[in-house]
Amino acid sequence: MAVLSSRSKKSSKLGKIIPVVTKYVVPPVVAIAVILVIWQLIFSGPDANLPSPITVLQETWDPLIINPFFDYGGTNKGLGLQIFASLSRVAIGFSLAAIVGIALGILVGISPFIYRALDPLFQVLRTVPPLAWLPLSLAALQQSDPSAIFVIFITAIWPIIINTTVGVQQIPQDYRNVARVLRLSGPKFFWKILLPSAVPYIFTGLRIGIGLSWLAIVAAEMLTGGVGIGFFIWDAYNTSRLSEIILALIYVGIVGLILDRIVAFVASKIVPEEQMS
Repeated sequence: MAVLSSRSKKSSKLGKIIPVVTKYVVPPVVAIAVILVIWQLIFSGPDANLPSPITVLQETWDPLIINPFFDYGGTNKGLGLQIFASLSRVAIGFSLAAIVGIALGILVGISPFIYRALDPLFQVLRTVPPLAWLPLSLAALQQSDPSAIFVIFITAIWPIIINTTVGVQQIPQDYRNVARVLRLSGPKFFWKILLPSAVPYIFTGLRIGIGLSWLAIVAAEMLTGGVGIGFFIWDAYNTSRLSEIILALIYVGIVGLILDRIVAFVASKIVPEEQMS
């Protein structure tokens, strides 16, 4: 009886897992397989301009794939260390953008006068391409690392400010009326009403900001040089190491997805389920 019970539990678990795998795992695996086959067929000839998947695997297996953390000095480092260097810059720039952007967004959202004064300026500045700020930051800061971090900051801050502002402005009027009736003090209004109402919008801005940050750092590093995934890609292009570029792009996409999922996971733990869009 105990054996039968154990078998029934295992079959029950498998019965729950198989539909999930079929629904969420199989489709992307099939899509990736189809893309790889088409890619292999198109670029497998001797006159192909780009390497095929098999060629990419052969040319990057040792040491980039099997040893992504090698360090031979200077910029000759594995992809793991290159990505870590880029992530370090993103972490600093994005964190500063989150702190300043949320604070400014709340201030602008609370005050109609400040909103009318600053919103046109924000709308103009947010349309400036991130790399357009790089020459100014290099001239002002004189160093590549702080300049790249500034580009991350200026790229990520606009969606954070705008979404936070909208979140504050969308506080239901009923909540405001209750606050007046209860005569809530400023700090209590902030913690009990304003922040909980604005949190979903804030995390929307953070998710957009982290994605833009990762895009910007890759482009900025191509120009600033040094250790980082952007410079790795540019250096590989200059020396015609196309397989390494393709592998690096795959890594960039995977890391970008992970960053987005991390912010989404944090949001799911903080934002009430009924407020999740």
